[in-house]
Parts: sequence; C-alpha cells; structure tokens
Amino acid sequence: MSDGASGYGNAGYDEWRNALGDGEGYALVCPDGHGSLPPRRVCPECGSTSLPREPLPAVGTIETATVVHVPPPRFADDAPYVTAIARFGPVRLTGVLRGVDPEDGSGPVGRSVESNVGERETDGGSVVVFRPAEK
Repeated sequence: MSDGASGYGNAGYDEWRNALGDGEGYALVCPDGHGSLPPRRVCPECGSTSLPREPLPAVGTIETATVVHVPPPRFADDAPYVTAIARFGPVRLTGVLRGVDPEDGSGPVGRSVESNVGERETDGGSVVVFRPAEK
C-alpha cells in the first residue's frame, strides 16, 4: 500500500508498513534495546549503527489517545476518529483506533490493541490501524 509519496523520506517506511499489513511488523532494535522504526540508520538514543529487525509483539497497549473532530483534509470523511499512540515492545506506534465508538467517553488508555494497516475513508490512502485485541 502506498500513498503515492516517494523519495528518501519514505525509504524503509513503506517496506515497514507493508510488513505490518502482512502481519510481520518489526522494530529496529540496537544492542542496548532501544527501539525505533524505519527509516533509521543510527539509534537515536545511543548512536549505534547496529539495528537488526525484531518482530513486534502481537498486542500493544494504548498510552494516549484523542478524538479528532476537525481533521486534516486527508481524513475529512473519517471524522470523528480516535488517534492513538500504543506501545508495542520497544517502540510506540501512532495510528487510528477502529472498532470502538469514538464518542463512547470511556477512554481507550490502557486498552490492549493489535496493529495492522487499513485505508482512510477519504482517499483510500494507507494508515496504521489499531483494533481492540481479542481476549
């Protein structure tokens, strides 16, 4: 899946997003355990250039979230929606939380989620998606 963007800024990210969509998400993890996502050639914490891929855990935990009522143009038809940051092992992913009512009011912080890739309703572009984890 691609948004049509190209160039160095997406080097590695499109590959990572495709792997996530195929159920093979990964993080780049230095020998000290600092995690990051592509594109990355050097660990931002310690400067290590050794960044092997490690599989992402199947389930992560939402650390923070917000309901978006006034979206940017690429998400105009998706609103309202929940944007969340979830921890998956050594990394945090930002994505759209689906499978919940954005107006529910209970707040998703602490909720266990699975990650994947989905499409924006507005333009069909790809986006990282979280869904509540199966119990």
